[in-house]
Amino acid sequence: MLDSNRSGPLVRESNGTKNSSCGSVSVGFPITMMVTGMVGNSLALILVYISYRKKENKRKKSFLLCIGSLALTDLFGQLLTSPIVISVYRADLRWDSVDSSGFLCAFFGVCMTTFGLCALFMASAMAVERATAITNPHWYSNNMKTSVTKQTLAVIWCLVLLFALLPVAGVGKYTRQWPGTWCFISTGDWDTPGNMFFSITFAALGIFSLLVTVSCNVVTIRGLILRCKTKSGTSLASKQWERLTTETVIQLLGIMCVLLICWSPLLVLMLRMISTQVSSHECSPTSLTAAHSSVRDVQLDCNFFLTAIRLASLNQILDPWVYLLLREILLRKFCLVANAVSNCSIEDQNGTQTALDALNKQNQESKALNKSQSA
Repeated sequence: MLDSNRSGPLVRESNGTKNSSCGSVSVGFPITMMVTGMVGNSLALILVYISYRKKENKRKKSFLLCIGSLALTDLFGQLLTSPIVISVYRADLRWDSVDSSGFLCAFFGVCMTTFGLCALFMASAMAVERATAITNPHWYSNNMKTSVTKQTLAVIWCLVLLFALLPVAGVGKYTRQWPGTWCFISTGDWDTPGNMFFSITFAALGIFSLLVTVSCNVVTIRGLILRCKTKSGTSLASKQWERLTTETVIQLLGIMCVLLICWSPLLVLMLRMISTQVSSHECSPTSLTAAHSSVRDVQLDCNFFLTAIRLASLNQILDPWVYLLLREILLRKFCLVANAVSNCSIEDQNGTQTALDALNKQNQESKALNKSQSA
């Protein structure tokens, strides 16, 4: 069954063809992404481990479990796929010299699907948890336990892995994608049983996860702002709540921007290529001239698809920063700067008011002096 996962003709190109058709093909991309992803996710795992041992609050432990699971998922996604891509580049883009049996392509496709959807659904789970904690804090504190978080994460992993294994069971197909250095879901082969269902379901699940994450984060931001207004005041607790609200809102906006920028192009382009029955593995010169009249349009789709998958992979690098590391490093500095600017404006207003009061006092004293002299 795995033999069916080997792609169609994706011939090796000459250097001139390679450079003219896709100038962005370079081994520097996967090497840079693997190194940066390993560093960021490793740092996040270390911080999560240290914080998890110190925290006694169950709510904070649940959040740390989610962050740690997401960082671990992203780290394994980088470790299992990037070395394969780098090996194919070192073999001068000849996949067959690295994977003569075809099993590696199926493994690569399963990894891409599993780690991609797991990251999206974990982000959705954390967004739902935050929205529940803000909108219904009493129910959340009574029912949300660490065991529930562990079970939810395990269910996400198992269901996504089962879905990713469907092509191995004969439903759908993984093929080599342009420029022949990676494997993913085939978007143009409708003759394979269940391939249309599998590719459309992947795109639909990804878009659904994005919508859930964005909707829950918007609900959370609205709830935080409403609570901040009710707790506004001059006390220390009110100022701390305002600072925490500002940090959280900035973080949630960053999460939404990163997810939408990284995943929307791939999911939308997949649906477009499915509707036009075009697959990225058809980008070799022989396949283009034989199968398509609009060579330039298909080549553009293939180049955009390569860029889109790199953006989706970039999400694995940015996740630990937007969820954990940047909150500790940048958000507090941003709030300190904002507070300093606010305090300066308040001091300027106070200084202006003090000067006006002094002038008014001098005028009143001079008037009183004139009256006494005239009398």
